[in-house]
Amino acid sequence: MAVGSIEAVKCLSVVASNVAVRMPEVSQDVWELVISEIPELRGDGIIVNTLRASVEENIATLLHGFENDMPLGNVEGPAAALDYARRLAQRNVPISSLIRSYRLGHCRFLQWCLDELRRQGPDEDVCTATARLMLELSFGYIDRVSERVIEVYQLERDRWLQGQTAVRALRVREILAEKHVDADSAESALDYGIRQQHHVGLILWLPRRPLGGEGLARLDLLTSRIAAELKCCAHPLFAAREETLAWAWLPFGSPRDLSWDVLASAIEDGDPMARAAVGDVEPGVEGFRRTHRQAVRAQELAMAAGPGVRVTAYAQVAPIALMCTNMDDTRAWVWSVLGALAVDDEHCARLRETLQTFLATGCSYTATASQQILHRNTVQYRIRKAEETLGRPLQERRRDLEMALLAVQYLGPSFLRTNPS
Repeated sequence: MAVGSIEAVKCLSVVASNVAVRMPEVSQDVWELVISEIPELRGDGIIVNTLRASVEENIATLLHGFENDMPLGNVEGPAAALDYARRLAQRNVPISSLIRSYRLGHCRFLQWCLDELRRQGPDEDVCTATARLMLELSFGYIDRVSERVIEVYQLERDRWLQGQTAVRALRVREILAEKHVDADSAESALDYGIRQQHHVGLILWLPRRPLGGEGLARLDLLTSRIAAELKCCAHPLFAAREETLAWAWLPFGSPRDLSWDVLASAIEDGDPMARAAVGDVEPGVEGFRRTHRQAVRAQELAMAAGPGVRVTAYAQVAPIALMCTNMDDTRAWVWSVLGALAVDDEHCARLRETLQTFLATGCSYTATASQQILHRNTVQYRIRKAEETLGRPLQERRRDLEMALLAVQYLGPSFLRTNPS
């Protein structure tokens, strides 16, 4: 070990020893900072006291490592810190609050240590080496412990959700099955108002089971994020179904148009793997059932369409979702409407895309050219070729044609022929 390194180790030991003398004051200061900066950690006496114990044990571990030149990179985390993570998971406190508490606490702890280092007054080289060693050890410790508490949080969140699922699942199934339901009892058990608000049903799933088994915790967190983005009037209802599948309902105090763009962004930005099917905004107990049925239909369509679309809203695909209760018959109907245009090749794909835009713009060549960034003559050519391929005028069975094109848009190659014959 270089002389400078030896001096840094000695200096850091003295710093830690002197800070440890003021341990109660340091811990109180760090605890107060975390509580003041993170509102989600206030108001629950058990959480507040468990946080205090976690702060004290983390600081004591760090100072002990500094003082005795002990490696901190392999520390699993103090018992109080792991218990704190479990309790936050049980109370649905966001994991972001847990991670932020470590960042804030680490920063304030380092301020105490650096102030003490300045009071020691070593020469510049030793001071720099000591500060570098202090940062290296403490960041290694925080990185290791924060990874461990995240793991504990996620596992506990899944366990807690699964434990709560039995009561919730029974109540939810009773309501969805339209059995006689004691509404007061159901609302109390679910902690969710069914009668006096509007609902949006969600079905959330992960295409594959994530490592670590934290699937339900991720879906639960995603549900909370969606509710926050959409400014729901209360906490959403989350009902776990499997390790990677959940039902949820978002509460709204009054009927209003739902921003599908905001909802889709919340899902796509909230979890890189998650998929969602979404029902309409529906009122009361019957609306609770109806929006769920709509989400089920949307999910069936999403599963048939494959992995391309992450968010499927019933409001946008209702006719196709209803048609697809019998996939074989629907496919045969699409072929009958599109004829030779229902072929899975690049030429027909271009014609279908231009034709769909043309019909959606009220048969406007100019608007179609603008939307597709094409020359107007190109649009005219494609429409003429599409009409020739169909073998009939576009206005004949126009509604059927629009519906068949919409079905192909969402269901893709599974609804197309591989060759014209």
